[in-house]
Amino acid sequence: MLEYNVNLKGKTVLVTGAAGFIGSNLVKRLFDEFENIKIIGIDSMTDYYDVNIKKERLSHIQTLNRDWTFIEDSIANRDAVENIFTTYKPAVVVNLAAQAGVRYSITNPDSYIMSNMFGFYNLLEACRHHEVEHLVYASSSSVYGSNKKVPYSTEDKVDNPVSLYAATKKSNELMAHAYSKLYNIPSTGLRFFTVYGPVGRPDMAYFGFTNKLHEGKTIEIFNYGNCKRDFTYIDDIVEGVVRVMQHAPEKQNGEDGLPIPPYKVYNIGNNQPENLLDFVQILQEELINAGVLPEDYDFEAHKKLVPMQPGDVPVTYADTTPLEEDFGFKPSTSLRDGLKSFAQWYAEYYCK
Repeated sequence: MLEYNVNLKGKTVLVTGAAGFIGSNLVKRLFDEFENIKIIGIDSMTDYYDVNIKKERLSHIQTLNRDWTFIEDSIANRDAVENIFTTYKPAVVVNLAAQAGVRYSITNPDSYIMSNMFGFYNLLEACRHHEVEHLVYASSSSVYGSNKKVPYSTEDKVDNPVSLYAATKKSNELMAHAYSKLYNIPSTGLRFFTVYGPVGRPDMAYFGFTNKLHEGKTIEIFNYGNCKRDFTYIDDIVEGVVRVMQHAPEKQNGEDGLPIPPYKVYNIGNNQPENLLDFVQILQEELINAGVLPEDYDFEAHKKLVPMQPGDVPVTYADTTPLEEDFGFKPSTSLRDGLKSFAQWYAEYYCK
């Protein structure tokens, strides 16, 4: 296992996408675990999905009454990013801000280029000109595209993205590598696999399925149900991020005297892909248990098997061996336990 070389106690941390699903949970976890930590959050609060959920997450953070500063702006705004670095001088940066979603990138490409490309570039430039101990950034399992080899390893070539979203995430990894090489900036990319849980993203399948089932509508299950996903519970994702934050790739020079890029990429996934039909069956059962759906709900009458959609892939499956070896951690929350927590939150938030 790697030894921690970044002490977060008393540090200033910048979390982008702080009103997002992963970002807000990370902020709460950092405040819970580290004394005297100061966190700067930035989020553009776009209406890609219900802004009220983002406000709900921020309100939870506010109640903690800790050293928390929130800025509503976009990382694509270079002046805003530079002002944050100049004013607050963050020691650690966690970039979770991005335009997410595979299918949305087909119809709204501009937002992906602005946030995922220009925004990430602005952060890299700021890290270059300010003293930053570690840059951690979100990549995605989408970079593996239609890779036939499973489980997906960070050693695999990922040169064939099947969506613009995936292309922007792979570009982030390439940009981070270049800046690590040129300017000796320690950076770690994290390829997240299908994150789910309470107060999650309404654009994700499990949330969308729940909304439609609750409204008595029919859900569409793609590829006729022959899809597998490595569903990863939010607490497991955050645990992985917090551990990775505390070890920056070591700075060292090669035989030529030039820096070897202090650069790493890890998968964070459950390492246990679930069939989509099994997934929706468990979701239905937990929604009934939580009182979101009636006990006699006719599930068969509310599902429809349809072909694969553009930009989608039949399977995601994470090889998490490097994460286990370096940080002694492997996501372990079962799908049923995770969906139970989501269903209970949904019942409380939407049904009461």
